[in-house]
Amino acid sequence: MTYFTGSSVRLRPAGPDDVEALARIRARPEVWRHWRGEDIDAEIADDLASEELHLLVIEDQAGKTIGGIQWQEETDPDYRHASIDIFLDPTVHGRGYGTDAVQTLVQHLIRDRGHHRLTIDPAADNEPAIRCYTNVGFRPVGTLREYERGPDGTWHDGLLMELVASDLWRRPGC
Repeated sequence: MTYFTGSSVRLRPAGPDDVEALARIRARPEVWRHWRGEDIDAEIADDLASEELHLLVIEDQAGKTIGGIQWQEETDPDYRHASIDIFLDPTVHGRGYGTDAVQTLVQHLIRDRGHHRLTIDPAADNEPAIRCYTNVGFRPVGTLREYERGPDGTWHDGLLMELVASDLWRRPGC
């Protein structure tokens, strides 16, 4: 099994044994608000069966499942890039796990998969997520107007953010 290790997290491919733990995290109100679903277990099982989506478990240093991070890639050479999405157990918010998980996946996608451009699209009002992605090196490039329907049935904006590898390498400490 392939593992990607950050400074405080380990990412590993999700499997059927992870559905329950990941579904429990996605069902938490703070997460469900952004990752809604009628049958979360079935949605995660579908993600595992997908050939296009790569779902990884985020574990803390003790090996406890604290979230999930996933990526997809566009393989057309003229538009090659990858996109990322992440959810984290609210009990561990504010400890740097999200930033470390995103940074660890970014390094894998750039160094091992050869991507030069990555995107992520948080809800425009999800300030903690936007701070996390900005800390990794993502920059806002536009607002996705009325991008997703919220739990209240109304449409909400998303923020399209991207990271270009050449920008990342110019950052201090990278």
